Amino acid sequence: MFAIKGGKIFTQDDNQIIDDGLILVKAGVIEAVGKDISIPADCEIYDFTGKYVTAGFIDAHTHIGLDEEIYRIEGDDVNEIGNPITPFLRAVDGINFFDLAFADALKGGVTRSVCMPGSANILGGQAVFLKHLAPSPSQMIYQSPYALKAALGENPKRVYGQDRKMPRTRMANASLLREAFYKASKLIDKDAKDISAEEEFKQEAVIKVLKKEMPLFLHIHRADDILTALRIKDEFDFDLIIQHGTEAHLVLDEIVKRDVPICLGPLFVNRSKVEMKEVAFANAVKLADAGVKFCLISDHPVTPIEHLRVSAALAVKEGLDMETALNAITINSARILGVDGELGSIATGKKADLVVFDKHPLDFGAKVEMAVVEGLIWGDNLE
Repeated sequence: MFAIKGGKIFTQDDNQIIDDGLILVKAGVIEAVGKDISIPADCEIYDFTGKYVTAGFIDAHTHIGLDEEIYRIEGDDVNEIGNPITPFLRAVDGINFFDLAFADALKGGVTRSVCMPGSANILGGQAVFLKHLAPSPSQMIYQSPYALKAALGENPKRVYGQDRKMPRTRMANASLLREAFYKASKLIDKDAKDISAEEEFKQEAVIKVLKKEMPLFLHIHRADDILTALRIKDEFDFDLIIQHGTEAHLVLDEIVKRDVPICLGPLFVNRSKVEMKEVAFANAVKLADAGVKFCLISDHPVTPIEHLRVSAALAVKEGLDMETALNAITINSARILGVDGELGSIATGKKADLVVFDKHPLDFGAKVEMAVVEGLIWGDNLE
């Protein structure tokens, strides 16, 4: 058991802030949080008087360990190009758990992330939810498989169209995605004995999406692609989480009507392609004003994962209020990912994912002095 005392605690639980507070952690879980809490005699105490404590940040869209730091060719395992429909691939099988980015994430206060295949394919494979610190690499897996990754727009067109293969158009993008769901829906209706082992294996993840056992993470930037995604969602009734959503502010009424959440970003980038022409930190303000559920993402290594909080700070600069910005990398991420019962805020009974900063967490000059992942402590002396 240990205690973190003396800091200003941003609980992200109804945006409550506790000055000179105390957090008790036992067996990886928050046992108590508040003021005037008695500290057991055998408890190790970390005094962070004058510091700032938040819940661990959650990055809902990365390629950490799959598109590795330094090893640009040897460590590029993010896209399996050759077939635009590969729902049976699993990101966890390509991750290097010794990737330098995991330590970088902790330096930026990011304690967990979702790692997924890239966007070359219409259906690229299954995502994994990761912890960034654990006693062993295998224990860094929090949930696997977590979601099915899909993509519309430029990327599949560019990858396959240059070889005169389908998809070359947005029509083909949508058709291939629709076909995958159609085939899987027919398999659900069939008796198991009528399904070949190969069919069952290749369609398992799509079937799970249709049964709402996992969400679909759909890479989409442009407004027209967002509308296509919403039409397909209406047809097959699955849980959709929009990834990127660069032009989501142009079709807010359709998104609000369906209550579809958005993992917005990366925002800390240049306009590297046509689909990115609307990228702006002010887009976060537009989503917040419309009441859209959203969180901020890095898309690591597109934006280095340690700069997730910098993206939140730059959104504040453009008009997003401080509380919403901090929520967009903590409790909102957890809610969108369906793990807010365990993560995303500092509350009794939740997993002890905590970060201590020497300054306000959205101050550009703030430094992480301690990060805790499910009770396991990381700090400068443990790098």
